Amino acid sequence: MRGLGKYWGWAVFAVLIAAWLTSAFGPGVLLTLSALSTVYFFFRVPAWCGASGREGTCRNNSKGVLMGCHLRQHKWQKFKLVVVRERWRQLARELFPNATSALATVGGVLAVLSGIASVLQPFWGKGW
Repeated sequence: MRGLGKYWGWAVFAVLIAAWLTSAFGPGVLLTLSALSTVYFFFRVPAWCGASGREGTCRNNSKGVLMGCHLRQHKWQKFKLVVVRERWRQLARELFPNATSALATVGGVLAVLSGIASVLQPFWGKGW
């Protein structure tokens, strides 16, 4: 993608926040916007790879904060950080190395929480 097309997720996230603040949409729309934002931030946002290598931290471009760069080993390294419990501390360090990755991580976490809240929204007033 060229130009502003690779930043479409930020617009979706802005609409999601506006939807929550105005209560203009139902839970289905909120869940859809949350899912799109989550996919964008974790798997599509332009970011640096950040995988550990022989020469230090990889500075290649990657898509998403949970994906590695074009190198297959870096993709597996990032995947193992999510799956293997002993590496979660290292994952936390790699999700916040710079402002771009930190914003994408916070946006992704907020999108996940928004999705959970949109599913639970119909039950809030019913005293479950």
